[in-house]
Amino acid sequence: MYAIINPTTGETVHEFENATSDDIEFALETLHNGYRANRQATPSERSSALLKAAELFRDQSDELAGVITREMGKRHQDARDEIEIVAQIFEFYGSKGPEMLEERRIEDSTQDDYVQYRPTGIVLGVMPWNYPMYQLARLAAPNLVLGNTVLIKPASSTPGSALAFADVLAEAGLGPDVYQSLLIASKDIEAVIRDRRIVGVSLTGSEAAGASVASIAGEELKKVVLELGGSDPLIVLDEENIEDIAALAVETRLENMGQACNSPKRFIVMEEAYAPFVAAVKRILDKGYGPGDPHKPSTTLGPLSSESAVDAIAQQVDRAVSQGATLVTGGKRLDRAGFYYAPTLLTGITPDMDAYYEELFGPVVVVYSVNSDEDAIEMANDSPFGLGGAVFGGDPERAEAVGEGLEVGMVSVNMPGGSAAELPFGGVKRSGNGRELGRLGVVEFANQRLFRR
Repeated sequence: MYAIINPTTGETVHEFENATSDDIEFALETLHNGYRANRQATPSERSSALLKAAELFRDQSDELAGVITREMGKRHQDARDEIEIVAQIFEFYGSKGPEMLEERRIEDSTQDDYVQYRPTGIVLGVMPWNYPMYQLARLAAPNLVLGNTVLIKPASSTPGSALAFADVLAEAGLGPDVYQSLLIASKDIEAVIRDRRIVGVSLTGSEAAGASVASIAGEELKKVVLELGGSDPLIVLDEENIEDIAALAVETRLENMGQACNSPKRFIVMEEAYAPFVAAVKRILDKGYGPGDPHKPSTTLGPLSSESAVDAIAQQVDRAVSQGATLVTGGKRLDRAGFYYAPTLLTGITPDMDAYYEELFGPVVVVYSVNSDEDAIEMANDSPFGLGGAVFGGDPERAEAVGEGLEVGMVSVNMPGGSAAELPFGGVKRSGNGRELGRLGVVEFANQRLFRR
């Protein structure tokens, strides 16, 4: 069941009915016909609608942010920031997409040979709840400028965001013939993936969901892009600027209440810097975050997205402590309405504890101590995930050398990880495959066709 449940109060705001089989068939046929009718248009001809969408997202930023805050509890200013990133993505592909999709001459060929980038059909997006409009933009914008059509299955807890997003695109001229958000029941997703009109699937979500979708798509020989979990390391090599680094690390970890795949979830700190770093993190967590209504600018600690999200992180923390981890601060659900959990600091986690290998999706900071750069790299890579990683150190060459050793899809040196329209986003190992955004994202679902003249 698709429903809006206000995380601030726990109250059900609105329930939606699932799409029927007739709804699904109509959407697929409409998008297929739209692809066939528009596939000969050039990216330059499509780009003006994307630029118009960017303008509309900015114009309607406050209203759209309110939808996000009501549905999943994101602080209102953070939700506005999410809408700005959405606008930037549409602006980037509207302005840069045509050039990125120009045919490229094959330089090593002795003939007049080119690679062309052509659309392939309907791409299905199975979307998460934690960034309910940004995630849509990552799939929609590059595919729409390419000429693919897009069908979105939103998360069951954020249908309002998906529908509002579709309304903005329709207003920009990207209507239901090229883009649709449809409230498809989970039980119906397999049949949609197998439909001959679907050419590829992009999923952002859990490992289990990714494995299921990839298995079905694989049987149908369809392209899949997966952005799954992450347990990103943030490595601190020395005591230089330790207070500032701790503040930046905590701010990055607690962005979106820690509900981000590429959030730094494991702080790996050299032994000489460990004690001051842990003390600084505890001080920041204890004094810097006050719970409140996420609509209010004064609120620094919003709710988690759902009852199940609170239960999941509470169980993980309790289990870690029962297995021997040290609870430095936090570790409890707050005694108030809604889905609030205290910012938490854990130390002493070892490889024989479940939390060592799990993704902790919530406001939980875990700090480890190591004695050498080699130990830091080994611990960072001792994870089933490989999304991103960051390294901080006073010696840039040393920090870059440690960064070179990380088995991840994205590395940042002396800056936190992040996302931008021009930067490719994605991971390795059980964090998924494929890339979104940047030049790589615009050709993931393209027919990269050889053309010889």
